[in-house]
Amino acid sequence: MDKLRDATLLFLVKKSDGEIKNICLAMKKRGFGMNRWNGVGGKVNDQRETIEDAARRETKEEIDVDVQDLNKVAELSFYFPHNPAWDQMVHVYLVENWNGEPKESDEMKPKWFPINELPFQEMWPDDIFWLPDVIKGNLLKGMFKFGEKDIVLDKKIDIVDKL
Repeated sequence: MDKLRDATLLFLVKKSDGEIKNICLAMKKRGFGMNRWNGVGGKVNDQRETIEDAARRETKEEIDVDVQDLNKVAELSFYFPHNPAWDQMVHVYLVENWNGEPKESDEMKPKWFPINELPFQEMWPDDIFWLPDVIKGNLLKGMFKFGEKDIVLDKKIDIVDKL
């Protein structure tokens, strides 16, 4: 099996009493994932760009925020048998410290959500299976296989001790 293309997904979070209370999602305005709430992120540009650098760059481009400490919380493999060009390994981060306030760009419109009011019906259909565990503080490795019309055909999620 070919090595999957690396991509990033980053969520700004606000904690209170040690627990995540709010998460910043962004409405994708164009391209892959359009009209869905998601974290920010995207493809690693080239062999010289690290995954962490890509996460920082994408966050700056998409919501004009400079992130500080990246806390990696998941590695998720996505397969699209009907369109293998979309296959990717997504490195997921939660970030508690950043500079600036999230701002709308041509690509993304950010909004803060209380964690008990996440709009799962307007997100990728896999998110409901893993994002709640990440919010609770678990580290995950997962695999999702999507059919046409973004139907989840298969999934496997493991809580792990380290990534």
